[in-house]
Amino acid sequence: MENVKKERGGMIVSMHADGATCGRPAWIGKRLTCVCFKRKGVYEGICFNITPKQEERLNRLRHRMKVYFDGSRPDHQEALRALWSATYPGKELHGLISDQWKEMGWQGRDPSTDFRGAGFISLENLLFFAKTFSTSFQCLLKKQGGNRSTWEYPFAVAGVNITFMIMQMLDLDALKPRTFIRSVFLQMLSENEWAFDLLYCVAFVVMDKQWLEKNATYMEFNEVLKSTRTQLERELLMDDVLRIEDMPSFTLLC
Repeated sequence: MENVKKERGGMIVSMHADGATCGRPAWIGKRLTCVCFKRKGVYEGICFNITPKQEERLNRLRHRMKVYFDGSRPDHQEALRALWSATYPGKELHGLISDQWKEMGWQGRDPSTDFRGAGFISLENLLFFAKTFSTSFQCLLKKQGGNRSTWEYPFAVAGVNITFMIMQMLDLDALKPRTFIRSVFLQMLSENEWAFDLLYCVAFVVMDKQWLEKNATYMEFNEVLKSTRTQLERELLMDDVLRIEDMPSFTLLC
């Protein structure tokens, strides 16, 4: 039985001929040593120890994912104001509860009610996108690219849904990894603490591209989100993708 090993971004990957069996993951304490998955017709095992640096960054990201949006917290209020300023530079915000928020694509006057699904990290993701890739952010916000539908997806609410989709895809809260995607992402996180936020930006532009290609309507948003996840997973598993910046769709960002 053929057994091929290669290095992928600092991780040892074992590939077995199709039909081979894979053993159970081996654990030392809480640190993973090896996990096997079937991919592209072969079994692949990704093996590495979680370094203190990886563990620290993973724990920080997990903490971010568990923070609920609290409209009474001054730092959360300030983050909302910062999002408005980054989205509409020079335009005065009349209040944290205002009809103005509907312009950004929130469902009502109070955007805090839309954070329930993904929490405070979804606001952080939007703010990161607005500040890091302002041109792409503004283009998607104003629906400037392509032939748009008569009923477009609400921009801000779409952003919250994208955060939730990535959280589900990466499965970072699980005690034991259940997907190859998660193991690959952990390596990317060790290289860049902002890997999650960068992946979010890529996901947003991929989602919009899928939306245009499918000539979708608002009722088809969930289907577009599923196809976006499939595209992200495909790119993350490419052999030459070792960082978020290596993903082919990263080039969609301006």
